[in-house]
Amino acid sequence: QVLLAESGGGSVEAGGSLKISCVASDYTSLGSCMGWFRQVPGKEREVVAIIYGDGGTIYGDFAKGRFTISRDNAKNSLDLQMNSLKPVDTATYTCAASAGSSRGELYFGCRFAYWGQGTQVTVSS
Repeated sequence: QVLLAESGGGSVEAGGSLKISCVASDYTSLGSCMGWFRQVPGKEREVVAIIYGDGGTIYGDFAKGRFTISRDNAKNSLDLQMNSLKPVDTATYTCAASAGSSRGELYFGCRFAYWGQGTQVTVSS
């Protein structure tokens, strides 16, 4: 079982920036996809950004031009740089990774089998 641990969440004022990170306990067991998702109570989970094994990325419409996903295989880490944050970005942000198998939840061609606990991001106006 691979564990994903997020860090870097917190509170920031509107217009500010925040970087959140995710570290995997066993990078060698991961598949090619990693991603960030977010959710607020009462709403469905949203795709923030996904990065594929070939380095390709996909972003939610709300994240385009403001958020950047990056992956450092040497450090077993996945980062999300968030700029120009808005109060509507307030949510729990969760890291996820594929297992290189057919199990997991399907998003944009990737099955995400491993999920972190999430980190809270709060943006105040």
